[in-house]
Amino acid sequence: MRAEDQFHIGVVTADFEATMAMLSSVFGYQWGPEAGGPIAVTLPTGEAVLNLRCVFSTTEPRMEIVRSIPDTLWEPVAGSGVHHLGFWSDDVAADTAQLERYGYVVEAARAVSGTPFFAFLTGKSGVRIELVTRAAQEGLARCWADPETIGQQ
Repeated sequence: MRAEDQFHIGVVTADFEATMAMLSSVFGYQWGPEAGGPIAVTLPTGEAVLNLRCVFSTTEPRMEIVRSIPDTLWEPVAGSGVHHLGFWSDDVAADTAQLERYGYVVEAARAVSGTPFFAFLTGKSGVRIELVTRAAQEGLARCWADPETIGQQ
């Protein structure tokens, strides 16, 4: 893992549209299409299917706005509102193990066809990290593509 692998800052909000509107009007952020849906994840309490929905900014530095899911780790963070720092990972399992050696704890993970796809971990300092397989980079790039060019790809 390297600093240059950090590709977004995630914010979880109970008022999705208002958060997007505020970031647009105050900072000029523009947004790609909303993405997500029911997704199977592994939590410390077991398997669950959660309706994970988000939008990525087309503007950089990249922001991800996530719809809140009550009683999960996807709830708004008091204070700063920053929920997580998202990093590309060439090996989610190895990077997860490395973070665990530093005292991070896995809060949620997802595997696709048995291969780790993403993991959320929190450290003792309270900083939450999302590791996302670099194999998803091309597909996720559609989330922050210019909406007018999506149909042309």
